Amino acid sequence: MRSTVNTPFGIVFREVAEPAAAPNEALVAVRAFSVNRGELALLKARTEDWRPGQDIAGVVLEPAADGSGPVAGTRVAGLVETAGWAERVAVPADRLAVLPDAVTMEQAASLPMAGLTALRTVRLGGDLLGRRVLVTGSNGGVGRFQVELAAASGAKVTAVTTSDDAAKELIALGAAEVLTQASSATGPFDVVLESVGGATLNAALAVTAPGGTVVVLGSSSGEKSPIDIYDFIGHENARLVSYLSYAHPAPAGPDLQTLVDLVAAGRLHPTLSRVTDWSRLPETLDALRDRHLPGGKAVLTLS
Repeated sequence: MRSTVNTPFGIVFREVAEPAAAPNEALVAVRAFSVNRGELALLKARTEDWRPGQDIAGVVLEPAADGSGPVAGTRVAGLVETAGWAERVAVPADRLAVLPDAVTMEQAASLPMAGLTALRTVRLGGDLLGRRVLVTGSNGGVGRFQVELAAASGAKVTAVTTSDDAAKELIALGAAEVLTQASSATGPFDVVLESVGGATLNAALAVTAPGGTVVVLGSSSGEKSPIDIYDFIGHENARLVSYLSYAHPAPAGPDLQTLVDLVAAGRLHPTLSRVTDWSRLPETLDALRDRHLPGGKAVLTLS
């Protein structure tokens, strides 16, 4: 079968062995996959014939031998550790979600990593009904989902993005206001979903309410943030909570099913910034790396 392989010279396409599914894994024919910014760092670090890819959508060819998970022919979305950018992949049954007819393969492929990160970080803020939420990095794949999920939970959401063109789309997703920098935000905020790092993290803490929650889930700026105890004066009992996707204890499947069901019900709207054939993966990765993609997710399709 054909697969992408990472080398010191970049992504190449090669014939590789068929995946060998464990008893708890289904064999899935991949129809679409999406790329995540975090995968850029992995591609830079793992150059010796590593097979990348985490977010997939496709059709079950062979169900898990232990009887768990969906049957053959079922349309699914899934989250894998590696090797998802290929024609076929083995996926643990508890990492799969069944797709309703109303959800396209392209929409489904955008959900696993970004959607799960958004859903789980929004939940870390607790009950959001009537509360104020600040979302930094709101124009990315995760940020757009966070804005819509937090607004749907009853929060008044302030979205922060450096893209002037994104304001109308973020407001359509439920943001009450859109700012170009966190330092312009007027607090206090009960919950901050922070993915930029550096000066933005400091600015976010400066507008956090006493007892509020700052969920730290990324550092897209690449900057370190100097924080000490005196930064909490006026924000007493505020807490910093980290979110690392690989450390989440629950399997992906149930939460991924929640996301696809929300899409099917018209209550969650994936933004697909680029949908193209997977042969154009190298240039899509370059565009993601150089920040030349508009907001949302880039999805690659397999015919």
